[in-house]
Amino acid sequence: MTQDTLLEILEANRDAERSIHYLEGEHDRRTVPYRALYDNALGILGHVQAAGAVPGDKMIIFLNSNQQFIEGFWGALAGGVVPVPLAVGISDEHRHKLLRIARKLGNPLLYTDRRNLERIGAFAATVGESETFARLEQRAVLVENLGDLSRPGIPVRPRPEDTAFIQFSSGSTSLPKGVVLTHGNVVANLRGATAAARFCASDISLSWMPLTHDMGLIGKHIFMFSNRIENYLMPTELFIRRPLLWPRFASEFRATILSSPNFGYRHFLKVLDGRPLEGLDLSAVRVLFNGAEPISVALCDEFMDQMAPYGLARNAMFPVYGLAEATLAVTFPQPGSAYVHRHFDRHQLNPGAPAGFVSADSSNALPLMNVGHPIPGTEVQIAHIDGPAVDAGCVGRILIRGDNVTKGYFEEPEANARALDDAGWLDTGDLGVLVDGDLFVTGRAKEIIFVNGQNYFPHDLEGLAQQAHGLELGKVAAAGCRPTGAESDELTFFVLHRGSLEEFLPLAQEVTRLVNEHAGLEVAHVVPVKRIPKTTSGKIQRVALEQAFVAGEFADDMAALNRLRESQQTHRDAGDGIEARVLAICAEALAGKTVSLDDNLFEIGASSLTLIQIHEEIDRQFPGIIDLTELFDYPTVALLAQHVESKVRQS
Repeated sequence: MTQDTLLEILEANRDAERSIHYLEGEHDRRTVPYRALYDNALGILGHVQAAGAVPGDKMIIFLNSNQQFIEGFWGALAGGVVPVPLAVGISDEHRHKLLRIARKLGNPLLYTDRRNLERIGAFAATVGESETFARLEQRAVLVENLGDLSRPGIPVRPRPEDTAFIQFSSGSTSLPKGVVLTHGNVVANLRGATAAARFCASDISLSWMPLTHDMGLIGKHIFMFSNRIENYLMPTELFIRRPLLWPRFASEFRATILSSPNFGYRHFLKVLDGRPLEGLDLSAVRVLFNGAEPISVALCDEFMDQMAPYGLARNAMFPVYGLAEATLAVTFPQPGSAYVHRHFDRHQLNPGAPAGFVSADSSNALPLMNVGHPIPGTEVQIAHIDGPAVDAGCVGRILIRGDNVTKGYFEEPEANARALDDAGWLDTGDLGVLVDGDLFVTGRAKEIIFVNGQNYFPHDLEGLAQQAHGLELGKVAAAGCRPTGAESDELTFFVLHRGSLEEFLPLAQEVTRLVNEHAGLEVAHVVPVKRIPKTTSGKIQRVALEQAFVAGEFADDMAALNRLRESQQTHRDAGDGIEARVLAICAEALAGKTVSLDDNLFEIGASSLTLIQIHEEIDRQFPGIIDLTELFDYPTVALLAQHVESKVRQS
């Protein structure tokens, strides 16, 4: 590949005999040839330039539609306008994040649709951001108003060192940091990843990863498009609602490249529930990316075992390590090799010290996945917490360097000074060890919680929890706890409480509801603690709380709390009508939890993924009756059922 910028790649591919296929449903598909992508992007650029955009302007992209997103993204790039992709989501926190970022960017354009614009405006009025919204509205480009795309905009030829786009951190953050990526960063990572994974034009890619995530946008679109790979995209929401479509599409289209983080494999297996899948052939799959969050060895084994009868080769599993600051990819294994893990002694993973290994049957065994070696063009170094590189085989900070690595975050001089040194090494915030040149990620130096493939900062989630009555700063700590044998972090809140469990239960339910409603996350545990351990400088010691929880120090209180919760639940008879049907839908989506008519779905752990499943089934049984967002307005089973029944009568 000789192109040095994304515009050159777009232009070079306009005559390629390849297409992007948008899979909106099982039988709802739309095909856009690469040539049409170029024409549509330039047509959109014409409208963006007519709205006053000039090179260097920032443009927030806030859209549900994959096709609208991609064509707007390339249209902005073609004109030197800097795309800023943001997830629409279903919670208020996504809209709040957009408003915070808009203020940070100064005076950005907003590429969205009328419905999302109205929702942003309504939310802005409730949080004192009307002035921010007014500026956004003035520079909004609505997809409904584009109309004629036959008049192309004027391309602006970038240099490799020019900013291509800004990738803001995934998840919900009160002060989100934007990773600034140049054309040169993206092309360098593209070349390294292409060589390491052996991408070629005969590959066929299928993805459900969100385009607002680096793996979805860069790995599963830009890398695929640049290599002239036939590209099938299904909306993330469709995967959440109907995950079994993912392997069916892979079988139908003979996909060779798939990807998912932990939570996707887990979600798929949960819905599959051991059922057979008829007529499935996954023998064409050669690379099955697994990244974006700590990789569970047990989950990999379970998924590959379940899919083996359908021809999925065990050596297709491709565990990788990457991050937005590296553009995307850092380490890949050798394609076609079996995935490998080692059992580390969980008590011998101290930074600066040699890593210890134990047998699989040891009580101290911690299985960690080998995520491969650095891809071409990227260097990896393991360093002391506050010093130079460690000796071989020792645990330390994972540092990266290369042309693919960002030069910094958008207008964050202090963060840039902490993350980047004078030699160009970037501190990833992760801890790891190199064993025979291969990387094993052992933990986090920065306090980040991984949930559903996204990163969340504890203090942001604590800010949501602190809205609960009686909670103040310093009285709650959020952490990602992973009990022995668990496949992923479990979002856990530790709340300072010295009263009875009867007094604590309403507080725990309020914390759960607030985090579920505003961030769309399932809270696994709310734990009463007698003290919140802190350093001498006042910093919460979350790791100490995590270790105590995993060690079982709070087990008795949690068991008593669960018994108390169950004893207070009321169980009214739902009868045989709509109420019973809605109760059954909610109970199935919240499998493992006791659900009664008067339970608040958010208080018992209905995450955004669960809400999508509940809405999908309600919509199947009562087509077109309610919108997904209405579940926030009617949060109990009884209220939701009454609302559905009233809509049915009106229809």
